Amino acid sequence: MKKHYIVALALAISVMGQAQQISYSFRFDNKKSEGVVNITPQNIFSEATGYGYDLQVAPDGKSNQPFYFSVAVPDGNYKVTVTLGSKKKAGETTVRGESRRLFIENLATQKGEFVERSFVINKRNTLIAEGEYVKIKPREKKKLNWDDKLTLEFNGDVPQLAALRIERVENVPTIFLCGNSTVVDQDNEPWASWGQMIPRFFNDQVCFANYAESGESANTFIAAGRLKKALTQMKAGDYLFMEFGHNDQKQKGPGKGAYYSFMTSLKTFIDEARARGAYPVLVTPTQRRSFNAEGKIVDTHENYPEAMKWLAQKENVPLIDLNTITRTLYEAMGVENSKKAFVHYPANTFPGQTKALEDNTHFNPYGAYQIAKCVIEGMKTIQLDLAKNLKTDYSAFDPAHPDNPASFRWNASPFAEIEKPDGN
Repeated sequence: MKKHYIVALALAISVMGQAQQISYSFRFDNKKSEGVVNITPQNIFSEATGYGYDLQVAPDGKSNQPFYFSVAVPDGNYKVTVTLGSKKKAGETTVRGESRRLFIENLATQKGEFVERSFVINKRNTLIAEGEYVKIKPREKKKLNWDDKLTLEFNGDVPQLAALRIERVENVPTIFLCGNSTVVDQDNEPWASWGQMIPRFFNDQVCFANYAESGESANTFIAAGRLKKALTQMKAGDYLFMEFGHNDQKQKGPGKGAYYSFMTSLKTFIDEARARGAYPVLVTPTQRRSFNAEGKIVDTHENYPEAMKWLAQKENVPLIDLNTITRTLYEAMGVENSKKAFVHYPANTFPGQTKALEDNTHFNPYGAYQIAKCVIEGMKTIQLDLAKNLKTDYSAFDPAHPDNPASFRWNASPFAEIEKPDGN
């Protein structure tokens, strides 16, 4: 476990019971303000300072390259308020956090215009309790989701950041996402999942904490300590979303199966959430891109979706039938056009990619964005209170009429990976 960084810039820290109230303020436009840390290109993140530009060189004020800024903070939820804009030129800024969670999308500012926006982000590390840690996979060790700092990515055609404020918050419901590679925060292009897109559509009165990981099934998620870690942060009024089934169906042998070990694991999630006053929500697995000769989706998940529906009824748990919704989505896209929602790219699209990528399970950013909207429509169908926290710019989405891929604008993060995520 990495030692916690000493943060020299904490402007207000008070201890109330077990909770720390913490706030940090920075300026990036040379304006002098009392109690605010002024950031220059020389402020590179270090353990000594606990803040600074991170992962690559700081912006030089001339190019429009994306940049990262990190602050060492304890685990918890943080309200992030950004002031976007510049006196010198117009801008267009996208803000993502930790492992490419999308919060602000293509926000345009005119020269001399400044716009303030806020969102709440969850930060965590692997520590569960003294001497006990989440068993993360080797490839996760570089994931921004599991370290001791909160990292923000400023991207877009012309990213402009004037000021940044980070405040610890305790009073917003957290939606804990548990699942596999279709849910996880994917760090690198061109991979993406719905769990990292969905925060973009919600205001600063809720927080998404994405604990999903590629290759996980319900029982391995528990065995790795991922659920136990989530429970250390869970409080009454929170939500626990569970989307499993893709990898669970590979498990064979005595006691395995949709109505056996799978049900036992999901029942553990449900009971643990309810014991803490949180609300469990089941989500059936997303369809794979598996068309028959007639252009219809062939279900590849055996009886796992039906088992989840049975458990939802038995335990009186809300269920989002993403399996059915995504069937409608992919069939509406069609056999060829649906490739634009998945990781289908010709050779040499990305550095080191000598062969074509043809993945019919994992989404690209456009596909993940569409699936996130499907989940939201599922929330609305089962009348979850969370839907009242949708941003005002969210328009009702019909999976039978998906967004035009040509209209989707995504500024790629600087890091790409051709290795397929774990799982099927």
